[in-house]
Amino acid sequence: MTPNDRNAAQGGGTSSATGSAADRDQRQPMDSRTTADTAAHAEPAPDRARWLALAIVMTAAFMDLVDVTIVNIAIPSIERTAHASVSQIQWITAGYALAFAAGLITGGRLGDIHGRKRLFLIGIGGFTLASALCGFAANPEMLVASRILQGGMAALMVPQVLSIVHATFPAHERGKVFGLFGAIVGLGAVSGPLLGALLTEWNLFGLEWRPIFLINLPVGVLAWVLGRRFITESKAPRALKLDLVGVALVSLGLLMLLYPLTRGRELGWPLWGHLCMAGALVVFAALVSYEKRKAARDGSPLVELSLFRVKSFAAGIAVQTVFGVALGIFFLVWTLYMQIGLGWSPLRAGLTGVPFSIAVSVAAGLSVQQLVPRFGRKVLQAGALVMGVGVLLYLWEAHRYGLAIASWQMALPLVVMGLGMGLIVAPLTDAVLSEVPREHAGSASGLINTVQQMGNALGLGLVSVVFFGQIGDRLTLAQVGPAFVHAFQHALWYVAGIMGVIFLLMSALPKRPAQHVEGAAPEAPAAEKEPALVH
Repeated sequence: MTPNDRNAAQGGGTSSATGSAADRDQRQPMDSRTTADTAAHAEPAPDRARWLALAIVMTAAFMDLVDVTIVNIAIPSIERTAHASVSQIQWITAGYALAFAAGLITGGRLGDIHGRKRLFLIGIGGFTLASALCGFAANPEMLVASRILQGGMAALMVPQVLSIVHATFPAHERGKVFGLFGAIVGLGAVSGPLLGALLTEWNLFGLEWRPIFLINLPVGVLAWVLGRRFITESKAPRALKLDLVGVALVSLGLLMLLYPLTRGRELGWPLWGHLCMAGALVVFAALVSYEKRKAARDGSPLVELSLFRVKSFAAGIAVQTVFGVALGIFFLVWTLYMQIGLGWSPLRAGLTGVPFSIAVSVAAGLSVQQLVPRFGRKVLQAGALVMGVGVLLYLWEAHRYGLAIASWQMALPLVVMGLGMGLIVAPLTDAVLSEVPREHAGSASGLINTVQQMGNALGLGLVSVVFFGQIGDRLTLAQVGPAFVHAFQHALWYVAGIMGVIFLLMSALPKRPAQHVEGAAPEAPAAEKEPALVH
């Protein structure tokens, strides 16, 4: 975020014509422990509205994925035409990331309490409005404020994606859904830089950088209108209250951790940054203690700590965090390597990433639907190994060809890396959520996205060590290219090492996600498991 990892989606019919079918769908077994035989007999009636809703929510997830990276390409144009200072430029990017990360857990829990459809519509409506404010910003200060608002609205929207999937789609259908989710992740990984480069270079109607935000308006409005009609409402089956103390603690802890990581390199890693990160650990410890008491008192904690007693969830969260670190390092140093080290234009750099995107999409589609049911967690472990091999192959090519490397020569390592990533992203989400009770789907989804953001932020912070630490302070123009190529190779060794760590962590995942285990126990009664559904 991944790149910032982050979601897939669906919904259910809302019109009178489809309401009864949707009701029948929701009465089918939907727990992750559904057996193969039960799944066969419980196949929901064909419901086009649910799959239309899936397309709507996936579109929203794609908008967020693209928006994370699209701004980076337009920074020179914003700096030149909006006369933004260096500090303002940093806040244009960091403001979105901080607001997004700080609000994810709260956004997920609000969906459990007030309804996932309602929160999704509020989120995408606010995201679209904030995009308009960004596009029409009269000065840098307005742009910074609008980006912070945009990140906050994304934090309401994004957690609902996975929670709607988990709450509405039966376990035996989720593999197909998460395969589509992986494809969206692959497209989003490189679409932001490519789309940003195209819109900036085209300079539509003389608007310079503004179209990178305004392009969200028609998409967002259409998604809001269609989502209102086709997404089925769901929420936790019992009344929950928003844990305001938990909200304050988790927001404070995340800001204390992520702000120094996000801006530490630009600020020279000041002492207060290290103290903030250390203080964040104290805040998180206080959060855990408070949430335990809150759960015992009224059963409405912000963070459902009982989720961490589910082995698949706890192990998956650990893998997701470390995977976020690897992606945070790679995508930043890759961009710096191509655009500064090799001197390529943003458009050429964006086009170079297309094979990677295609490979992720293809592998993600195959992994959950065809490979995981047969081979279980070995698919994820194979993905970690394949991605690691791709990183090492890229390292070898960068060393061999140096500054003379061409885009087509990068295609092979990028395809190998993309295939590996595709074998990870979709099955990992499936595995993490496979045994989560649906009443906690929003909380679980918020946690997944939050740890991914934390991993990305940590990866970005480590770039100052693994990449910039290899570059001298005063370089002549002739020294810049070779220095960046060398630093890129050095950083890739760390990425490869992290993929090895991920391979080992994956050993803690269940051998197979629960819905793929033959003879798994039948699910609990619907009254205990199903969320309330409102059409």
